[in-house]
Amino acid sequence: MSVDIGGRLRHLRMAHNLSQRELAKRAGVTNSTISLIESNASNPSVGALKRILDGIPIGLAEFFAYEPDRPKKAFYRADELVEIGKGPVSFRQIGDNTFGRSLQILKECYQPGADTGKVPLVHDGEEGGIVLSGRLEVTVDDERRILGPGDAYYFESRRPHRFRCVGPVPCEVISACTPPTF
Repeated sequence: MSVDIGGRLRHLRMAHNLSQRELAKRAGVTNSTISLIESNASNPSVGALKRILDGIPIGLAEFFAYEPDRPKKAFYRADELVEIGKGPVSFRQIGDNTFGRSLQILKECYQPGADTGKVPLVHDGEEGGIVLSGRLEVTVDDERRILGPGDAYYFESRRPHRFRCVGPVPCEVISACTPPTF
């Protein structure tokens, strides 16, 4: 049985109206530590997790026993999508969180020249998307393609990958990944 520690921590932190920075300050760790844990890029030791949970405050047993109510909402207006991106890359997520969900769906918008960073992304799962407008350069391993409206991608997310908007107009993409990554 696999426990999504990062998703669980993010959900509880947000339920207690705490920013990553505030929780990090309370726990005596860096906010990048909280970010890495929440994105499941780092697994904390039991001691580190206990210190972080003390900042909420919640005990280890309660943390692992916690089960959120599953969202029953089936429809979302455009203004209800939650922005989880920053800067020149917008990621608008369906639903306010992904804890307890198997699938994450995003409406992405890359401003001209914007990209996901020079270091390729690597994480568990699969992802795919369809370009709605603009042009998106997608690099997976050593393969690079420029996709236009109607073109799509789908790959195992363990393969190093990167996205970049090419051309003079923003690029919009509808994407999905499993398990949720952000």
